[in-house]
Amino acid sequence: MPLDRPALAAALARTPGSHTDGIDQPLSGLCRREAAQFQRAAVATGAAAEPLLVACTQESRLFLDLNAATEGSAPVDVRPIRFVNLRETGGWSRDAAQASPKLAALIAAAQQPDPEPVGTVSYRSAGRCLVIGNADAVERAATLLADRLDLHLLVSDPGGALAQAHAHVVHAGRLTRLSGHLGKFEAAWTSGNPIDLDLCTRCNACVDACPEGAIDFGYQVDLALCRSHRDCVRVCEAAGAIDFQREPTTTTEHFDLVLDLRAQPHFTQHQPPQGYWHVGGDPQKLMAAVLELRERVGEFEKPRFFQYDQKLCAHSRNQQTGCSACIDVCSARAIRSDAVLKGKLVGKHRGPVPSSPAGQGGGVVVDPHLCVGCGACSTVCPTGAMRFAYPGPVDQGRRLRSMLTAYAHAGGRDAALLLHSQGAGSRLVDDLGRAARSDRRSSLSDGGLHGVPARVLPVALWHTASVGLDLWLAAIAQGASQVWVLLSDEEAPEYRAALAEQMAVGQALLAGLGYAGVHLRLIEVRDARDLPALDQALRVPPAQGVARAASFAAQADKRGTLELAIEHLRAQAPLQPEVIPLPAAGAPFGSLQVNSAACTLCLSCVGACPAGALADNPDKPQLRFIEKNCVQCGLCVTTCPENAITLQPRLWLADGGKARGAPRVLHEAEPFACVRCGKPFGTLRAIEGMIAKLAGHAAFQGAAAERLKMCGDCRVIDIHSNPNELRITDL
Repeated sequence: MPLDRPALAAALARTPGSHTDGIDQPLSGLCRREAAQFQRAAVATGAAAEPLLVACTQESRLFLDLNAATEGSAPVDVRPIRFVNLRETGGWSRDAAQASPKLAALIAAAQQPDPEPVGTVSYRSAGRCLVIGNADAVERAATLLADRLDLHLLVSDPGGALAQAHAHVVHAGRLTRLSGHLGKFEAAWTSGNPIDLDLCTRCNACVDACPEGAIDFGYQVDLALCRSHRDCVRVCEAAGAIDFQREPTTTTEHFDLVLDLRAQPHFTQHQPPQGYWHVGGDPQKLMAAVLELRERVGEFEKPRFFQYDQKLCAHSRNQQTGCSACIDVCSARAIRSDAVLKGKLVGKHRGPVPSSPAGQGGGVVVDPHLCVGCGACSTVCPTGAMRFAYPGPVDQGRRLRSMLTAYAHAGGRDAALLLHSQGAGSRLVDDLGRAARSDRRSSLSDGGLHGVPARVLPVALWHTASVGLDLWLAAIAQGASQVWVLLSDEEAPEYRAALAEQMAVGQALLAGLGYAGVHLRLIEVRDARDLPALDQALRVPPAQGVARAASFAAQADKRGTLELAIEHLRAQAPLQPEVIPLPAAGAPFGSLQVNSAACTLCLSCVGACPAGALADNPDKPQLRFIEKNCVQCGLCVTTCPENAITLQPRLWLADGGKARGAPRVLHEAEPFACVRCGKPFGTLRAIEGMIAKLAGHAAFQGAAAERLKMCGDCRVIDIHSNPNELRITDL
C-alpha cells in the first residue's frame, strides 16, 4: 500500500480526538513485520489510558497475543487495542496512491471514544429445546444435540422413522401456537392420532399387523389409509398404546430453544425471535444451527438498543390513530400499539390491539427481547420519540464528523460515505478490495475491478437502517458530497422501503435548494457474485456539496439535528426557494390545509396534536399553526369530525426559514356575542347551527331557546332567576 505518512500525520494532528504517536516512524506494510514497533508502543509510558490502534485486522490475533506476551504492556481491559482495516477499504484499489485522505478519515473514526453504555436485556436458557419436523429429521438433529440439550421431539409431519430406543421425550401432533423468545417460548400442539408415543414400546407389531400399511416407523396411523380393521389394537393389547376412541388433546409446554425442521417456518417475519432456528431441509443450515444451539445454554445479555419517549410519540391521541411508522417497519414484530382504539387494528402487522384500561395507552410498546437492534424504528420516527441508543445519534454523528474533518484536512474532496452493515456489508467491501488487488494487472475495459475509490469512505454500522435522514443531511452539511447505503440480503423488505422513502425526502430537499446531482442513494448487492455491480456503483460522479462545511455536532434530539443541518444547507444553497414540496411518504415536515367552509373551529385537532403545532387563541375563534413543529403524523386529519384538514408535505423557507417557527392563522371565524352580557363565546356559525338543529326540540323553546345564545355564566344566572320554569333536567 502506498502511504503518505506526512499527510496522514498532518491530517490526524488537526482532528479532535486523534493521536499520531509513532506515525512518523518507518512504515512498510502495516503488518506483522512491524511487530517490534507494536511492542514498543504497547509499553510506551504516559499513554496507558489511551487505546492502541492497529491498522491491520488480518493479524489481530497475533497482535493481541504479542501484547499479552510483552513485558510491561497493559492488559486490554486497561488499555484497549482497536483494529481498523485500511487495506481492502482503500489501500488495494486502483487509486490507492490518492487514498491518504481516506486513510486519515478511517484512522480518525477508529480513534473515537466508545459509545456511552446503555442498559442490557437478559435471557436465561436451561437448554430445554423443542425440535419440530418429521421422524427422520428430528432424530437426525437429536443425535447432534442430545449430549448438550434437554431435547423434546415433536413429530409434526408424516414419514420417516423414530429410533427404537426411548432416548428422548417424543410427542406427535400439529403445532398450533408458538410464541416467545430465547428462554421463554410457549408451544402448543394438538394430537389426535390413535397411537400414544409415550406408551408405544416400538415393538413394530402394529406395523406388521396393519393390512393397509397405514402405520410406518414414525409410529403414527395414516388415517387416510386406515380401513378400521383394528388388527393393530389387538396386537398392542399389552402395551395399550393404540386407542381409536381417544379424544384429540392439546398440550402446552414451555421451552428455551426451538429448532424448526419443517419446510415452512412458523414465524413469517424477516427477523424471527432469538432462540428460534428454521433450517427446513438444508443440511448446511442445520449444521450452523446446531453449532449455535449448543452454545445457547446459560445467561445472555444484549444492549437495550432503543430509547422511547411516549410524550413525543405521534401514534395516537383520543382514540384516533396517527403515525404507525415504527410498527409498520419493524421486521421482528417487536413493536405493538398501546392505544385504546375500540378494537381497531393498528399498523400493517395486524396483531391484536391490547386492551388497556380507559385513559391509558396512546403510544407504542417495544418488547426488548424481540428487538434485534436494527434501528429502523428510529429512522422512520418523525418526532424522535423512538431513538436508536447504541450507538446513539450523538456518538454516531461524532464519528461521521471526525471522518469528514480528517478527510478534508488531508486534502480530500467530494467524500462519499458508504454506510454498510458490520456483517454482510463489511464482507462485501473486503471482497471488493481483495478482488481488485487480484485484478490489478487487467484493464478496466477487460473486466478488471477498480476497488473502493479514494473518495468513498466505508462506515460499518450495527445495522444499515439505524442511521437516517437527520445524520445523512448532517453529513452533507458537514462536507460530504454523497451518502450511500449498501444493502445486502441481510436487510428486510421493510427496511428497503423505509430507507428509500427517507432518501426521496432528503433528495427532494437538496434538489429544491439547488444542489446538483444525486446525493442519497441505495446500493443493492446480494453477495460476492455482484462485485462488478458494486464496483460500478461506487464510481459515479460526485454531487454538489456545500462550499463551507458545518461545524455543528449531532444532537440527541432528531429534529434538533435536522434543523441544524437544514439551516446550514439553506445558508449555503445555490437557490433560495420559499417552498420545497416533499414526497408524501415519510415526510417529517409540512403544513396543513384547512377547508374553511367545513371547519367549525371545534378545536378537536388542537387537543390531538402531539407536537404542539396546532393551537387556539384564547381571545378570539382562531386555529393557529406553527409549521416548524408539525411532523405530518396525520392525527389532526383522523380526529377532525368535519374531514376539513389535509396534510401538505413541504419545507417552508420563507423569511430565511424564520417563518416556520412563528404561529400563523389557518382559520378564523366571526365570534358570537352573548345576548345577555355581550361577551364573545363560540363562533357565529357554530351557535347558529346549534340553534337550527334544536329548533324543533320541545326542551328548547321560548326562554330555553334564548339561553342557547348566552355564554355559560349568563345561562346559569338566567336559569336560577326563573326557578319555576320547566327545564330539560326536569323532563
